[in-house]
Amino acid sequence: MKVSKAISIRLRQILKDKNITQYRLEQNAGIPHATMMDIINAWRESCNVKTLILIIWTLGIRVSEFFDDPIFESDELDV
Repeated sequence: MKVSKAISIRLRQILKDKNITQYRLEQNAGIPHATMMDIINAWRESCNVKTLILIIWTLGIRVSEFFDDPIFESDELDV
């Protein structure tokens, strides 16, 4: 699985757990809709680290907490 897909899956999981819409996250983080769509749908091979950290902080979690998930531990994770 590509890292971008793993990020997408994890982000969707957190949004669901926190009952936050993608639109609300975009507004709170000040991230353009097109950028968020690229990330949440894994339409690009990678995303900007600064943007990803901004999203994570806006969700009210630590970066380490975001990546502390079994999806990132797979030996099949492809950069």
